[in-house]
Amino acid sequence: MESREKLRIGTRGSPLALHQTRSIVDLLRQHYTYLQDSSAIETVIIKTTGDREQSRLLAEIGGKGLFTKELDEAMLRDEIDLAIHSMKDMPTVMPEGIVLHAITERKDPRDAFISLIADNIRSLPNGCKVGTSSIRRKSQLLNLRPDLKVVPLRGNVDTRLRKISEGEVDATFLAYAGLSRLGKESEIRSLIDVDEMLPAVGQGVLAATCREGDLRANNLLSVLAHPNTTAAVMAERAMLRVLDGSCHTPIAGMAEVDETGDLFLRGSILQPDGARKAEVSLKGRFDDPEQLGINVAEKLILKSDPEMFAEIKRSQLPLIEPHPETEYKQDIVEGEIGVSSE
Repeated sequence: MESREKLRIGTRGSPLALHQTRSIVDLLRQHYTYLQDSSAIETVIIKTTGDREQSRLLAEIGGKGLFTKELDEAMLRDEIDLAIHSMKDMPTVMPEGIVLHAITERKDPRDAFISLIADNIRSLPNGCKVGTSSIRRKSQLLNLRPDLKVVPLRGNVDTRLRKISEGEVDATFLAYAGLSRLGKESEIRSLIDVDEMLPAVGQGVLAATCREGDLRANNLLSVLAHPNTTAAVMAERAMLRVLDGSCHTPIAGMAEVDETGDLFLRGSILQPDGARKAEVSLKGRFDDPEQLGINVAEKLILKSDPEMFAEIKRSQLPLIEPHPETEYKQDIVEGEIGVSSE
């Protein structure tokens, strides 16, 4: 029997986060007629530490979990039932009692090149100033173009686009999926081939979290699962977890289902200054995505220069204290209740 209790959906307040949440609300209403009443769903906007600390780099203040921490806490206090996120913002481990779902089909995961003076990375004039606060993008860019000057650039999509138009930086990068969802494809000068810049783990994928014991919420989200996307994300996140990925570590990865129905995962790890890079591509079974992610991570470790890992460690800043009140665990639901990656 369908519950008539109001569904409370938590989200950040950025334009992109609100757009993503509205798209999930629309899908839920398409699937469940009882949610079509305007009072059946409440959107709860929660400002996160990552949103408040716009002047500092994420690596300095604790990493990408700062975009989810307050939403996790609200969920554990039973103030919201679901939370909608970008998958690439999700930490590799989740708070005890919260499960992670990959929802809807993945959008194009490539990065977009934004500039008023060049068509692509290779055509940027020597010594140009490129803005990004992503160590993954910075390291891959410097691997291609060590002559460029990379400076920190944070803010939401509109803020970063404005800084380009004002000439604060000569170029930057944004995820195509986010620009597409906001209807800002016209801002893109070109899409970056994955051979030049491999995407972030989970890029282009929407994520949703709910309480582990909330049967209604898990059932609602399972309807939105896209099997190929879920398998790809599970492989990518398994790789990231083995490599201990964070905002401090330049790790990139993209998995996709090939024409044979197998899962193909490409992963890379770089030295922060781009001087060294290791890359591995492997094929694995669709029904065992985690093992593929583990295999790629282990091969990356074997392939990497020990000095590269030493340099990564030297570049890392201490993380903030772990999430209060909870012990973290990895848990991504594979389209149905109880099927997790543990």
